[in-house]
Amino acid sequence: MTLAVGFFDGVHLGHQRILAGADAVLTFRNHPLSLLAPERAPRLIMTPGRRVEAIRACGVREVFAVDFTAEVAATPPEDFIERFAPRTGGSPLSVRCGENWRFGRGGSGDAAFLRARGVPVEVVPYAEYRGGRISSSRIRAALESGAVEDANAMLGRPFEVEGEVFVGKGEGSKLGFPTLNVRPAALSLRIPLGVYAVECCGMKAVANFGVAPTFGADAWRAPVLEVHFAGTDAHVADGSVVVRLLRFLRPERTFASLDELKAQIAKDCAEALA
Repeated sequence: MTLAVGFFDGVHLGHQRILAGADAVLTFRNHPLSLLAPERAPRLIMTPGRRVEAIRACGVREVFAVDFTAEVAATPPEDFIERFAPRTGGSPLSVRCGENWRFGRGGSGDAAFLRARGVPVEVVPYAEYRGGRISSSRIRAALESGAVEDANAMLGRPFEVEGEVFVGKGEGSKLGFPTLNVRPAALSLRIPLGVYAVECCGMKAVANFGVAPTFGADAWRAPVLEVHFAGTDAHVADGSVVVRLLRFLRPERTFASLDELKAQIAKDCAEALA
């Protein structure tokens, strides 16, 4: 059995190299830093459920997700694989990992540790983008700075925001730009408020992620994704939808009038849907 190991937040191009050819994956549901150093825990690119789905999409048959607890953190490296790796039914176990993978108490276990105990380990080199290593941290920084195209290139697919559709106030329809209103679920990244070129429900669209400050007292209390499909009825879905961010167009701002806002939305649509 070939076992890929890692946290795999984002399941980016580098992770996909590690996952290639793996029979199973051993990962954690929660990031280890959420327990060991909460103040340094990263804002995650994906929810645990979406991460498992993306791992399976790479052709992995089994995903073993373990809660990272104080007990796990205290496990000596000698016992870690024996306790948490899936049973192989007597077949040999080999491991695939990234260059920075560590395990066991204090992160004292690594590839060399396993090899010394007879476990074959393939350390997969980093994937690169524009002369630098692809990493979850680099992708997070790109998304939070609005560099969506760079983030997507490193992910190997568009960044996705999942959320629940709800009935809005109808302000978009009054302006001639009806929207599908989506309340993002469990979005931990602080992506910029503003206008994005997106894909949703299999169609290209333009979306404002923000509070719509031009409407003053009627603005949203928390950021909402308002998705407009040019020339199409916005009421195309209910329940949960996935919005794929393609490009960041501009920051959200307050307009002096609704006419000014309407004119800008027309420009945004032309840019996003060209």
